[in-house]
Amino acid sequence: MGRRKFIKNTTLGLSSLGLINSGMALGWNSFSSTNSDPVLPISKVKKPLAIAMWDFSWILRHHRYGEFENWEQVIGELAERGYNAIRIDTMPHFVVSTKEGKIINEFRSVKEDWKPSLWGNDYTMSFRPREALLEFLPLCKKYGIKVGLSTWFAPHNTGRTDIFNEQGGLLRAWSETLYFLRDNNLLDNVIYVDLLNEYPVNHGYDWLKKELNKRSDIKQFKIDNPEAHMPDLDASKGNALQVAFHNQFMKDTIRALKERFPELEFFTSYDSGVPLEDIDLSEQAALDYHVWFHHTGKILNIDKIGSRDQSQNLGVLNKDLYSYWTENKFQLVNWIGDRIDHIALKASQNNLVCGNTEGWGPIGWYDHPELDWRWTKESADICIDLARKHDNYKFICTSNFTHPQFKGMWEDVNWHRQITDRIKK
Repeated sequence: MGRRKFIKNTTLGLSSLGLINSGMALGWNSFSSTNSDPVLPISKVKKPLAIAMWDFSWILRHHRYGEFENWEQVIGELAERGYNAIRIDTMPHFVVSTKEGKIINEFRSVKEDWKPSLWGNDYTMSFRPREALLEFLPLCKKYGIKVGLSTWFAPHNTGRTDIFNEQGGLLRAWSETLYFLRDNNLLDNVIYVDLLNEYPVNHGYDWLKKELNKRSDIKQFKIDNPEAHMPDLDASKGNALQVAFHNQFMKDTIRALKERFPELEFFTSYDSGVPLEDIDLSEQAALDYHVWFHHTGKILNIDKIGSRDQSQNLGVLNKDLYSYWTENKFQLVNWIGDRIDHIALKASQNNLVCGNTEGWGPIGWYDHPELDWRWTKESADICIDLARKHDNYKFICTSNFTHPQFKGMWEDVNWHRQITDRIKK
């Protein structure tokens, strides 16, 4: 009997006994063999990858009582759920040395409040980024999980400030990190490098944001609007000068890294606040463009739920959200279908593959007795089919919540298996 058929039959049998979600069925040890699929750069991937976004949670929740305490177990469980790729924050801004050449091996990330964290650490903790990569990346290879290296470039309340304001900080951080990984033979399972999360604004590289602000023509704006409040610039809606700057900056950075690491492919991820027509993809290896129903701005109560304000009646908010979703589903699905079509078209026009490492329903959701995960799952069911209509969609997530800290999602092993199978077919 083939392995896939054996697993399917066993799963069905255990499911009928009510054991499949209890952790008693087909545990992660059943998935400990190395995947035999070749590791290809993202532009050469043949079948779509089922990719999970593990951001910086993989390292900031790696401690006693953390959901990533046992890396081998959770990576094995990810493989058990059918995922064959992950996107992680490689922490290049902590791997990199100081300007004086000093390597800092350990950082302390301070948790300043007790509001539940969706991602990252729920407690003050310490982490050792170089040691972590040396341990974590080989485990990914062992379990057949290909790796997209990424970064949110955020300080995480560590007190480090230098690299975030250094003019060449992004290039230096990635260069030193990739040299470190190459020296330790850890690049052979890497399918891409995403240089900055949701470029140009949703990251912690402050030097870049300041440069964008300089190009905002604030002086003229003040003359025209003397009473206006002057918030930080939203560069995703910036002027032509800003668009030209952030495109050229990324092109130059990618060119420099290609010279040093010709074996790797580079791009930067975007979210749907950045118009597709403003993105220059001429140096990029792929288009990772994040889109959610949340971004329609019309989903009733979604922002209230995402605020995690515990004084609210979340049960009522949840019920009203579902009513709105049910009544308006046709229009909402047409909206996101058009967005997915445009992403695929933009990539095709540049002869690139595309995908989503984040997306579909809510941007922020969490486990709560008065909430459930039905809408998150249904959104994924819908959007994955819409994405799979396009041959160039080659890496596809199921949600933003494929982490073990989201127990309501993580524990539904059957759902993950059926949907990752649809992605990879």
